[in-house]
Amino acid sequence: MIRKRSHEAFTAARARFVGGVNSPVRAFGGVGGEPVFANSGSGAGFEDLDGNRYLDYVLSWGPLIMGHAHQVVTRAATAAVKNGTSFGMPSAIENRLADGIRVFFPELERMRLVNSGTEATMSALRLARGYTGRDGIVKFAGCYHGHSDSLLVAAGSGLATFGTPSSPGVTAGTSQDTIVLPFNDVEALREAFSRHGDRLAAVILEIVPCNMGLIFPDPDFLDVLQSLCQSYNTLLIADEVLTGLRVARGGAYHRYGVQPDLVALGKVVGGGFPLAAYGGRREIMSHLAPEGPVYQAGTLSGNPVAAAVGAAVLEWLAIEDPFAELERKMADLVSRIAGVAESRGVKVQCQSAGSLGGIAFRNGPARNFADMQAADHDAYSRFFHEMLDRGIYLAPSGYEVLFLSTEHTSEDLERTVTAADEAFVAITD
Repeated sequence: MIRKRSHEAFTAARARFVGGVNSPVRAFGGVGGEPVFANSGSGAGFEDLDGNRYLDYVLSWGPLIMGHAHQVVTRAATAAVKNGTSFGMPSAIENRLADGIRVFFPELERMRLVNSGTEATMSALRLARGYTGRDGIVKFAGCYHGHSDSLLVAAGSGLATFGTPSSPGVTAGTSQDTIVLPFNDVEALREAFSRHGDRLAAVILEIVPCNMGLIFPDPDFLDVLQSLCQSYNTLLIADEVLTGLRVARGGAYHRYGVQPDLVALGKVVGGGFPLAAYGGRREIMSHLAPEGPVYQAGTLSGNPVAAAVGAAVLEWLAIEDPFAELERKMADLVSRIAGVAESRGVKVQCQSAGSLGGIAFRNGPARNFADMQAADHDAYSRFFHEMLDRGIYLAPSGYEVLFLSTEHTSEDLERTVTAADEAFVAITD
């Protein structure tokens, strides 16, 4: 495909933005080459600046569960804009959005709207610390919960030691309160609680990790984690920013029987607009200002346009209930991709969870970040570009996942499998 105008736009962008992008993953650093610049989107795909059409399996990194420019979204946004774009004061549409969220996440007795997943997880952690009076937190290696300082932390010298900064600009003082453990490692979890449980405010967990490929939790890992949190009065925060309404009709915690104290939401609940939320039990949430001492604010939180779109999307999803069909289609897609890979002698692990899919160039499923680091990411890069040249847009990183929308048809999936077969042949020649 000719992408001359995308190249020109990227050249211009590099003179204006750091790395030519406003989020690092867009720069194609994980696969090489230059990013595609989107011009318009409709249904299951988008067109770039040169008029090339792509089937989209990134979908704005998850929010577009109804595809691009769905009429429910465009109608809600247009109507809301006509009434004003921002007020900096309460609007009734926020109540409607909250009611829509509670249909799928009834455990959120009280909630707070924010603008991004990073804000949601960062604020939930601050609240957990304020509520418990403790400083320590646990996260798991490879799980991305946004770019707040206490979460950009690498593992310490031992499995149960507090971490070190993983990015310049993150202070040692901030990172020293974060323990980073391997996902699915029960013994490391037990050791961390044994040594530090009395000072742990929270464990933040993406129950089905999606930023180190698609990883499934071991049942005993979740059981032990839940038990330890309850025994030590440590709050369990479910990061459902990406997995909410993707892994299941509600959250991944519903599917796996986890009972979180706080839940962070984003992506789908905003319908593609900058909107996120966090919430949980009333007694915990009441520690937030203005009812309690834990401060968190946002001038644009609950933006009326974003809230109107989010409410409309959630109401449509509640009525149409597309989740079982999306799960069936994604399972079929990755199974067929695995089949053509095997027929071409390519070692690929393909799996799915709800409307999420994973493609990893490795032999057997990964259980943690170290397993995914050992995958053949060079092979994924070659596969990515072969698929891109065939009009299939996958995540530009082997550590990310595929997303499906209600607009992807059986014909779209057939086209994707055919393209994958041709791509496997190309990368093995």
